Amino acid sequence: MEATTPMKFLEQPPRFLFFTGKGGVGKTSIACATALQLASSGKRVLLVSTDPASNVGQVFGIRIGHQITAIPAVAHLSALEINPQAAAQAYRDRIVGPVRGVLPETVVKGIEEQLSGACTTEIAAFDEFTALLTDAALTAIYDHIIFDTAPTGHTIRLLQLPGAWDSFLDEGKGDASCLGPLAGLEKQRAQYKAAVAALADPLRTRLMLVARAQQSTLAEVARTHQELAGIGLSQQYLVINGVLPASEAANDALATAIHAREQAALSTVPAVLSTLFCDCVTLKPFNMVGRAALDQLFKEVPPAPAVAEGETAAVVAPDLSALIDDIAADGHGLVMLMGKGGVGKTTIAAAIAVELARRGLPVHLTTSDPAAHLAETLEGSLDNLSVSRIDPHAETERYRQRVLETKGVKLDEAGRALLEEDLQSPCTEEIAVFQAFSRIIREAGRKFVVMDTAPTGHTLLLLDATGAYHRDVSRQMGSSGLHFVTPMMQLQDPKQTKVLLVTLAETTPVMEAASLQADLRRAGIEPWAWIINQSLAAAKTRSPLLRQRAHNEIPEIDAVAKRHAPLYAVVPVLNEEPIGVDRLLALVGQQKNTLGPGDQ
Repeated sequence: MEATTPMKFLEQPPRFLFFTGKGGVGKTSIACATALQLASSGKRVLLVSTDPASNVGQVFGIRIGHQITAIPAVAHLSALEINPQAAAQAYRDRIVGPVRGVLPETVVKGIEEQLSGACTTEIAAFDEFTALLTDAALTAIYDHIIFDTAPTGHTIRLLQLPGAWDSFLDEGKGDASCLGPLAGLEKQRAQYKAAVAALADPLRTRLMLVARAQQSTLAEVARTHQELAGIGLSQQYLVINGVLPASEAANDALATAIHAREQAALSTVPAVLSTLFCDCVTLKPFNMVGRAALDQLFKEVPPAPAVAEGETAAVVAPDLSALIDDIAADGHGLVMLMGKGGVGKTTIAAAIAVELARRGLPVHLTTSDPAAHLAETLEGSLDNLSVSRIDPHAETERYRQRVLETKGVKLDEAGRALLEEDLQSPCTEEIAVFQAFSRIIREAGRKFVVMDTAPTGHTLLLLDATGAYHRDVSRQMGSSGLHFVTPMMQLQDPKQTKVLLVTLAETTPVMEAASLQADLRRAGIEPWAWIINQSLAAAKTRSPLLRQRAHNEIPEIDAVAKRHAPLYAVVPVLNEEPIGVDRLLALVGQQKNTLGPGDQ
């Protein structure tokens, strides 16, 4: 599949265009380039960002705030950046303000904790741009409104739940869930209903699923497609960004391998995506900043010039083996991998587990990744290593049934129906999986437990705040004089648990990892180290395009080393997919990588 221009998703575009996808796939760049192309054709365009890691202002070289701002370099184009954190704080103030000083302080703090997580941020952002979907005056001014980051299926499902949870939650009948942020929304429900209707109208709205040419990323996009289609958002297009041109594969082993992997992924796109209109955007050697760069995004460009050779100041980056030395010294413990989707948590978790087992240490590798291909590859393949996979769907159903059989048994028919709705909230799966992990965590007292696809910081906060297990045990055991350790306490103890954040050497993934780190710290969990995965700067390549992109990674690696991580490691892109014991061991490395623009 080769990139073409014009893009299919730009043919006869409706008024509202949404771009969604995981961090680091290029949503902002594609949204900005789309806005530029439409404005250049004479259309009046408003570009709206609700992505906390978005850099729309940086892309256009001006400061854009929480008010509509004209872009001087582009006629007919204006932009607006909704700050999700500021929106969430205003949202919390609006809900908590009326009860502060009225309810006991402990109750107020509980409400604030319920409103502290990602669900509140999502709903607050949706609350902000709902007006843009339903404001007749704005739609009269602009021909197109482009959104960098669409509301997730998670957010829309929350908004579609019935409005009776206010009193239901106040009475304590709901279980740990993410419905807390929905308290007090009754006044906005009519506006939200109109906004969701606009999203579901193919004559008014088009949704672009942005992905990379990777099997795991495309599988994730397929799940997103089905989730959004299931709630009525049917007008979807697929945009595959950053495809390496075939011309770069000549005379370079790494570029040849990357091109072959991408083409294999494109030839086996999940069946549910095969019916969508699809565009491919070729990988560019330059960063997407400024009009000149954006003008080139949807076009084929000449081959990249090579990065200048010569003496340069090198950046010394430790490899994964240096971190594993410190982990192995403990003899046992919990190693938890965290990070956003698409950064390679499963692969890094498997590499760490394999290397520990190779050193003769007993290891249990556990994952809740639905694409558990690594577990299948590793099964029985190495002494000292056991592998398990937690089925999220089975664990969620088990958790729901347990809650219904306990809290639900004394409820009337209406109350039980609301409890069932509460248990449909998206946080329920995370909590259920965490409880399944908790059964395995106990093994870390005598062996290494390497845990992949860990719960988010928001879920940990919610578990700690709502009392479920940790509070109950603390209350029951606190006065008995007996020693006890809950899973939450174990995660908060750096002597028992090492949390590793996995990211990529790109702006958005690094920002998202920093945000996750802040969330974990609020839950009393201090990340031990960061791992920068799939780095071109740590690999050897002659491809001019890949060398230039490796050069672009250096500032992000520097930011991790100097601003974010107490410890860090850099893992290179490999010529072959890291599946199987030998290839996973190749990720670990036994030497330090010296990075410099002249060595890339």
